Amino acid sequence: MQGESTQPDAGTALSVPSSPPATKVAGEWNPPRTFASLRHRNYRLYTAGQLTSQVGTWMQQVAQGYLVYQLTGSPLYLGLVAFCGAIPIWFFALTAGALIDRLSRRTVLLLTQSAAALLAFVLAALVFAGVVQPWHILVLAFLLGTVNAFDMTARQAFVKDMVGKDDLSNAIALNSAIFNSSRIVGPALAGLTLGAVGAGWCFLLNGLSYFAVIYGIFRMEMPKVTPPARHAAILADIREGLRYVRRAPSILALMLVVSISAVFAVPYTTLLPAYARDVMHVDAEGLGFLSTATGVGALAGALMMATLSYSRRRGVILSAGNLVYPAALLGLAFSTSYALSLLLLAVAGFAFMAQQSTANALVQSHAPDNLRARVMSIYMLASFAGMQPIGAIQAGSVAEHFGVSAGIGVGATIALVSSLLILWWLPRVRELQ
Repeated sequence: MQGESTQPDAGTALSVPSSPPATKVAGEWNPPRTFASLRHRNYRLYTAGQLTSQVGTWMQQVAQGYLVYQLTGSPLYLGLVAFCGAIPIWFFALTAGALIDRLSRRTVLLLTQSAAALLAFVLAALVFAGVVQPWHILVLAFLLGTVNAFDMTARQAFVKDMVGKDDLSNAIALNSAIFNSSRIVGPALAGLTLGAVGAGWCFLLNGLSYFAVIYGIFRMEMPKVTPPARHAAILADIREGLRYVRRAPSILALMLVVSISAVFAVPYTTLLPAYARDVMHVDAEGLGFLSTATGVGALAGALMMATLSYSRRRGVILSAGNLVYPAALLGLAFSTSYALSLLLLAVAGFAFMAQQSTANALVQSHAPDNLRARVMSIYMLASFAGMQPIGAIQAGSVAEHFGVSAGIGVGATIALVSSLLILWWLPRVRELQ
């Protein structure tokens, strides 16, 4: 919190509340434990907007991958698009964290959501005009990645502004549930829309979906908070955030876990369009349901994490997800059955949520308010948001030379072996609370 020491106690394990807060908010709905953070009106507005917007985002992601593969026939080009969309995180995330600690997070989100909508409309217009080229998609992916560098940091830091510290872990898990609820609906709608009217409509609907978030943020009644005046240079603020993280061994261990997963396991999503066509031999609708299967498992995992968000055995949950996730992907690499692949993707989605939601909640719950955006910007660099460029290129390169199944299997094997080594050499991770 503001004013408290920013120096962590290296010998103290991270912890979260052992039970949900007992105090009720006057005039607010008080839902069951799993949905505790929805008692806050501002968070309900936020979740409604995000659910709509994320459906559109998933429609665009599936349609964009399908369009790129249709235009180029290259798994490597799929990796390049993912690379261009994620590499801006490396350029702008730390600066974004320092700036957002100085600015109104609400205002930043209004600007970033508006910019993302505009980019979706541009891509839709290019497709409708029949002039879209692969390089257009690369440029727009880079611009959207630049917007996301600010948007993702602001959204992470904004959660506590809406729900407070007691419900923060629950809200983070519910954010994952929202993301993956849309992952069930969005890819399926994308597959149907692609087959019926083409990719342009997926991009147009995504652009329109951003207005739901913008409307929700406008409707929020936030307390008037003036960010503390900062006279230090942006670079000094960035160094302060890096210094805090460097002196927090538990946070460093969490960042190692998500970094390895991001480079070697998560990039399977980049290869799904090629996996659907070349390995499973299915069309756009089949691709949509492969993505949906991951979303079903991830939604179940996110709801489980929301229920366990007040547990004190978070490190065990994290370690289990860290093992099961790459193991399921390794099975996917060897699968020749569409039904089995759907099941394995569901398992992978569940385990991914156990890993990522837990790590995110542990880091964010213990970042002091005056450093929260900077800590989360560093976490983004370490997680799949920042490591995706490396992961996408390695997976795309392996797939280009040795086949799509190898592109998934090699990364999954490295991630699984690394998870076993972490379990053995870093007991600190499984002991986190």
